[in-house]
Amino acid sequence: MTTTDDHGGGNGSARPYVDIHAHFTPPSTEEERVRSWQAMLGKGIYFREPPEWSLERTLAYMDASGTAMQMLSNVPASLPALRATNDYGAILVADHPSRFGLLAALPTDDPSAAVEEARRAREVLDADGFAVTTAYNGVHLGDESLSPLWELLDDWAAVVFVHPDARRPAVLDHPAPLYEVAFDTARTVFDMIFRKTFARYPNITFVVAHCGGAFPALTGRLRLLGNESWVPQGITPEDIDAQASSLYVDTAATAFTQSLLPAKTTVGAGHIVYGSDWGAPCTTEATAEENRASLLRCGALSPAEAGDVRGRALDLFPRAARRIADAAVPAGEITL
Repeated sequence: MTTTDDHGGGNGSARPYVDIHAHFTPPSTEEERVRSWQAMLGKGIYFREPPEWSLERTLAYMDASGTAMQMLSNVPASLPALRATNDYGAILVADHPSRFGLLAALPTDDPSAAVEEARRAREVLDADGFAVTTAYNGVHLGDESLSPLWELLDDWAAVVFVHPDARRPAVLDHPAPLYEVAFDTARTVFDMIFRKTFARYPNITFVVAHCGGAFPALTGRLRLLGNESWVPQGITPEDIDAQASSLYVDTAATAFTQSLLPAKTTVGAGHIVYGSDWGAPCTTEATAEENRASLLRCGALSPAEAGDVRGRALDLFPRAARRIADAAVPAGEITL
């Protein structure tokens, strides 16, 4: 599966793939999987059988694709399920420290619970970063009630992965994961820009899924109209540029010129990180590989830029990078 075209840096050496956008789910019963599958069918997502995440299949794909590490994330809709998912993610990382990292889910519909879970994830689970949903149970990330959470994460200089709400109902009979998630992402990012969330918490590294969804392509429109007299709480083009350029985006299901070029223009090539969307029911080995190959070949990024994308997550997660490095050093030769 790894090809001879998998090279990138200017010196011809390749950084390992570190996948910031990889999903997982805890073990479940067949009855639970069937219920989840039926819920998907009810929203127009027609999988032929109940999806099930597999550790063995995941490691096999990682080995075949040359992926050194996946940063695992999953944000269930209830607090008990969310906490259980974080616990299981921590076990996966403990069992495979050089292959996985944990982006602990936060319940952003309840600021107090979110702060409590963030502290637990950092102090007990040793999470590498955090994962949030654009609109979790109806509460958007720009909601002012979340200020205590952002203040805490800003103090920690945390990495926060922002994923759209894929549980939304179908739109025009089309399943939400097809394209509606891109507009869900844009709505949330633009709301946070208007509320100056990114400006107020500059120490948080926000990574937005799927090349930022529709937000990069619509940023020019926002710059043109965002400070007009008819726009409440208008915002200047300069403020828009400063906040948008601080964001990172990943390449999950979007490593094509149509998505990469707007993202490169808006956030810069240096703020694009590799993501596969592995573990999502809509991702297969074939689609993940087509997306990965396109990152290197579509021409939106230079060979050096594309090579840097694949391992840029190592810069965002130094502790995870150290776990990879330690695993590559023979026993007894590790130095601090």
